[in-house]
Amino acid sequence: CVCTHYLWCRAVFSASLRLFDSSSCSHLGDAKLRVSFFFAHRFGPHYHFQNDSPPIKLDSVMTGTIDARLTELNITLPPATAPVANYVPVTRTGNLLFVSGQVSLADGAPIVGKLGENMDVAQGAVAAEKCALAIIAQVQKALDGDLDRVVQIVKLTGFVNSTGDFTEQPKVINGASDLMVEVFGDKGRHSRAAVSAAALPLGVAVEIEAIVEVA
Repeated sequence: CVCTHYLWCRAVFSASLRLFDSSSCSHLGDAKLRVSFFFAHRFGPHYHFQNDSPPIKLDSVMTGTIDARLTELNITLPPATAPVANYVPVTRTGNLLFVSGQVSLADGAPIVGKLGENMDVAQGAVAAEKCALAIIAQVQKALDGDLDRVVQIVKLTGFVNSTGDFTEQPKVINGASDLMVEVFGDKGRHSRAAVSAAALPLGVAVEIEAIVEVA
């Protein structure tokens, strides 16, 4: 029965922690946390098993690595925006997410402009960074909030609203690429295309789509 299963698991959990506590090997600390995480994940946060050891803060054990990284960078993701036409924000096939083009928004308002006319490279890079944040927000929503399931940012395709003689599209899209590496580390390194567009939806400066491998 469920009750017997629970009592058995509680006994195994407590015995495991006592084993770790009795060992003189300091490297077993990570193993202890992994055991705690397993039981918290399996039975939920309301099962706070106790033994003679100081209580383990399960919330801190379960904090996502990428969420912690976003906090460290003082980054707050924007809400994942709804599609404005006949498409879906994210399509999954196998272990790949295809994220529809995310346009440059600041506080929900379009960042408009044309590179080479009324916007410089630095401003364009900021717009590209906003697109990257929107991509991460869409991925987070598609993964039920768990960004640690991201295996690799595979590819970004960036479209830059620019004049015919503007040739620094790669520097603009660096705003997005740099952010992906800051947030995901080596998992954020990706292949890429950065191309010019005569115009973009709503007159925005940048639009970026992504392919992301996930677990």
